[in-house]
Amino acid sequence: MLALTESISTVTRIVLDGLSKASLFVLIASGLSLIFGLMGVINFAHGSLTMIGAHLGGVVMVVAVTSGTGGITRLVLFFLAVAAVFAVMTLGGAMLEKTLIRPVYDRAPLFQILLTFGLVLVLDEVARIVIELRGMQPSSEWQDAIGTKPDFLASSYQVAGVSTGGLQLFEVFVGAVVVAAIWLFLTETRYGLYIRAGSEDSEMAEALGIDIRRAFTVVFGVGCGLAGVAGVMLMWDARYGASVPLGVETLLIAFIVVIIGGLGSFKGTVVAAVLVGFVDAVMTWVFQNHVAFPGLPEMVMFLVLVTVLVVRPQGLFGLEEVGGH
Repeated sequence: MLALTESISTVTRIVLDGLSKASLFVLIASGLSLIFGLMGVINFAHGSLTMIGAHLGGVVMVVAVTSGTGGITRLVLFFLAVAAVFAVMTLGGAMLEKTLIRPVYDRAPLFQILLTFGLVLVLDEVARIVIELRGMQPSSEWQDAIGTKPDFLASSYQVAGVSTGGLQLFEVFVGAVVVAAIWLFLTETRYGLYIRAGSEDSEMAEALGIDIRRAFTVVFGVGCGLAGVAGVMLMWDARYGASVPLGVETLLIAFIVVIIGGLGSFKGTVVAAVLVGFVDAVMTWVFQNHVAFPGLPEMVMFLVLVTVLVVRPQGLFGLEEVGGH
């Protein structure tokens, strides 16, 4: 009976950890799924945008939160920070698409790779300069931002007899809300219809009177805004935190999830995030108990990516060809 109880406790702990990681992964990858999956734009700057969003959200929270600020007030401020970062980065992403990305649509993918990789270098170094000038933490988690988390999210709770962090449950909630919002946007709004039509056949969509250029500007802007939202969420998580290296870390996760799910399929992105999240959770549990090498779970994630590409090159739910400009 004791062994059965321990087994149930272990499985529950892995499930909760997997759900938490899956929620973070879908937040990280959702913006790239729209930009890379629906538009066919290879945006290597996605991770840097997530990193900037984490720091912008951190600035809002550090400035607004004091030692006497209550937990509910901190939570309200967090959602205000999410809304502000989403608005600012959506506008910035739309301007970025119109000025830099749009001119290279009709060129070889190498131009997109070089352009967005150059953006990574510029954004990361600008962020590093600003952060160092302000005396923040450019290479490690920004502890002041993490410290703005409400006490009830920093505490542990019992779920099915297993102790889990309040932040993990909150991440699952936020991830579910974001997935539902994106799904409704793509399936129930006129602009979502334009976006899906443009990704399938841009010439036919334009012939029917749809302004595809404007639709893609909206997609790119929303994708950048979602990257910022993911950054604000990661700002509170001590496993990630706001730091300059966060950009590279989240970029790898985003590409793994989007490619496994398949280009052109947001459903595939969600399924892949759940798959990768649970693989990460299981491998973390296995290796923490038997192998003292923290990089093994990430290595297994890449093995999952390679396996999917060998068995199904277009991904789990991907289309053979996506992205029209």
